[in-house]
Amino acid sequence: MRRTLAILLALLAGAAPARAQTTAALLDSVQYSAFRFFWYEANPSNGLIKDRNTPGSPCSIASLGFGLSAICVGIDHGWVSRDDGKARVLTALQTLWNGPQGPASSGTIGYQGLFYHFLDMNTATRTWTSELSTIDTALLLAGILDCKQYFNGSDVTESQIRTLADAIYGRANWTFMQYNTTGIRMGWNPESGFNNFGVWIGYNEAMILYLLAIGSPTHPIAGSAWNTWTSGYVWRTNLYGQDYLIFPPLFGHQYSHCWVDFKVVNDPYMTGKGITYFENSRRATYAQRAYCMANPLHFTGYSDSLWGITAGDGPPPNGYRARGAPPLQLDDGTITPTAFVSSIPFAPEICIPAMRNVYNAYHLQTWSSYGFSDGFNLTQSWWDTDDIGIDQGPMVLMIENYLNGRVWARMMRNPDLLNGLFFAGFTALAGIDPVTPPPAPLPRVLVDRLFPSEPNPLRGPGTLRFELASSGRVRLAIYDLQGREVARLLDEERAAGLGEVPLDGAALAPGVYHARLVHGGRTQVVRFVRVD
Repeated sequence: MRRTLAILLALLAGAAPARAQTTAALLDSVQYSAFRFFWYEANPSNGLIKDRNTPGSPCSIASLGFGLSAICVGIDHGWVSRDDGKARVLTALQTLWNGPQGPASSGTIGYQGLFYHFLDMNTATRTWTSELSTIDTALLLAGILDCKQYFNGSDVTESQIRTLADAIYGRANWTFMQYNTTGIRMGWNPESGFNNFGVWIGYNEAMILYLLAIGSPTHPIAGSAWNTWTSGYVWRTNLYGQDYLIFPPLFGHQYSHCWVDFKVVNDPYMTGKGITYFENSRRATYAQRAYCMANPLHFTGYSDSLWGITAGDGPPPNGYRARGAPPLQLDDGTITPTAFVSSIPFAPEICIPAMRNVYNAYHLQTWSSYGFSDGFNLTQSWWDTDDIGIDQGPMVLMIENYLNGRVWARMMRNPDLLNGLFFAGFTALAGIDPVTPPPAPLPRVLVDRLFPSEPNPLRGPGTLRFELASSGRVRLAIYDLQGREVARLLDEERAAGLGEVPLDGAALAPGVYHARLVHGGRTQVVRFVRVD
């Protein structure tokens, strides 16, 4: 047995390195393997997805957000059936909606409609004394809204997904996170409130946070908050040959782009610079490659086809760090494959050669059932064995956007995201050339929508909120499970926009009810529970 094992190891050591036959095969291998993380590192009973593929890892809500979008991609590629995919998504949304919210330090999933950064994989409640995280909630909500756009069928499951997506997004109270600021706080916790939490100002991954908060149909922040965000921008010229808005780790140039197609919209800041955010990410990608080619710290291996510095695992004692360059930020020679893979829409001509080089040269050391491991360091002869959801997710989504733009196409039709862009001051572009054509206004989008009761379950007084796409006669009534109308809340002409009516729980017997809004020939239905 030992002799057989020795022969096998010798053969493996001397074997030619694995080589993808075509670019299409390489992309498929990377994307499919990364997708597997989100399907298999999950708890099927509640839909939660791990932060990383290690025993005892909690759920990262950002990993869950990427995973929900990855499931949509997996269905399109035939890696999972639509029935299985939508069942998993529905389970996750039910967990997020039904999990207890409140200010307690334990036993809750979140507070004010936002979610804790890390959740126990079994109880779906706060763990690791983690913070109520605004950016991680936003990444979660981006995946949820993508699912709303994707699951557009008329069957019960897909209808429930859309209803829950609106409910979860609509419950997030973004104004709560504006404590003493016109921007958005990074977090809150039950132990110390907003102490020690800064404000999201300056360029990084949080564009998606501001856009979803500004576009919220229920708890929006002012569009002028975008000016607070951009007030901390730092523009550098001729930085490794590029003029661009800097953020050293590449993930900051990728996360928001997973869902928002910044080729076709632009804000006043970038319009003034003559480029788009998409072009800015392209320049950041090229600048980092140029930095690695220059290799000022003389790390082993850095070259035109071996680069990629971003947040991720690294050798001890440092471990996980937000590495980046340029400018230099904690660079220690660690290569993180998600850096070059997730920039593929911006610069495929340099990202694909880096993917191919790492796959061919270091396949045995870096490849697992989930594709590339999170990182490696040739200078220190260190090879990671972990995969991390927030690094696997962008690889799935950005390869998809490079191949066919499906994630962008879905999300750029989402009315709430479009409203966020509109109120933040973005305009639509006619093309994608860095020299942008004259901008056109983005439309303000209204849709008919009925939000779940607040609170739910209902004991005493509550509220039903709704949105109307156009003016007209509106009927809002409550029905029991036998279909009998038990209360008429509204039957009158209403203007387009947001509205709300009081809901008197004391007037209803305990049980399950449906609220039904009829307007313009369209019907919106939500369910709520009256308890003692």
